[in-house]
Amino acid sequence: MDQAFQPAGPLGPTYAVVIVHRGRIVVERYGGRLEHLDRPAEPVGPATPLLSWSMAKSVLHAAVGILIDDGLLDLDRPAPVPEWSNPTDPRRRITVDHLMSMRDGLDFTEEYTAGHSDVVEMLFGEGSGDVAHFAADRPLSAEPGERFNYSSGTSNVLSGIVARTVGPHDSCRRFLTERLFGPIGMTTARPGMDAAGTWVASSYLHATARDFARFGLLYLRGGTWDGRRIVPAHWVDTARRARSVDPTDGQVHSMHWWVVPDSDGTFAALGYEGQSISLCPASDLVVVRLGKTQAEHYPELRHWRSNVVSAFGAAQAPS
Repeated sequence: MDQAFQPAGPLGPTYAVVIVHRGRIVVERYGGRLEHLDRPAEPVGPATPLLSWSMAKSVLHAAVGILIDDGLLDLDRPAPVPEWSNPTDPRRRITVDHLMSMRDGLDFTEEYTAGHSDVVEMLFGEGSGDVAHFAADRPLSAEPGERFNYSSGTSNVLSGIVARTVGPHDSCRRFLTERLFGPIGMTTARPGMDAAGTWVASSYLHATARDFARFGLLYLRGGTWDGRRIVPAHWVDTARRARSVDPTDGQVHSMHWWVVPDSDGTFAALGYEGQSISLCPASDLVVVRLGKTQAEHYPELRHWRSNVVSAFGAAQAPS
């Protein structure tokens, strides 16, 4: 923990770490100050809502799984996207499975540095008022299913499908609260919506570190909470089953989750600047880390997470 909370260390400022072992919080630590544009910086503590960035994609995985279990979506059928309704549109071949595994073939550039960036234009430019439409309007650059391309646009196409299925704006918030956040006590969860009423599920979910740990524990427990089924067990399995290798960095992707190449079955929700919820079934462990790590230090952050998981594994090993 001291390594994580060194302000001048390679991990950068860490705002929160919450570790749940065998269902109990065993480590909880906060640090740093959260900057705001409209008010003074505030010290981070247990009640501070923090931004998920792309960890929201893994929460979207749960929402889609619930709708599939309700019979309202079909994983293997063409994705119900209005922009692709023309019978001659080649994007009609894209299925919900293609979107979930980010193998849809859409031409989308996920880049936050200088140069052309579809994700920046979607989140902060002309696409920000209707992120699902902006992303769905992209042409194909590969045959659906042919290649993996990590894309926040793909997640927002899926979130648009969710919004059209359950209703936009407050209806979508109510669905997420009643079917997911409420049953697991995730009371601080606030999904960020665009002007069209779509949850920007690629990037925008605020919650406390403890509530992100609750979501992690839900998946560690196979989708149940206090004996109540929230997410189908078979759907949780898709989160930890490897589907693709990201050619940019070699990380292993499943379906809006990441699979850690260890012997313990670890899988994780990951977000920009080092947000993470790591789940290790072999050690019955959830590790939440929220902060602001620069991209060039991601390898050190992955090493830190691995060391934390290994420490609990070693603690359980026979003497």
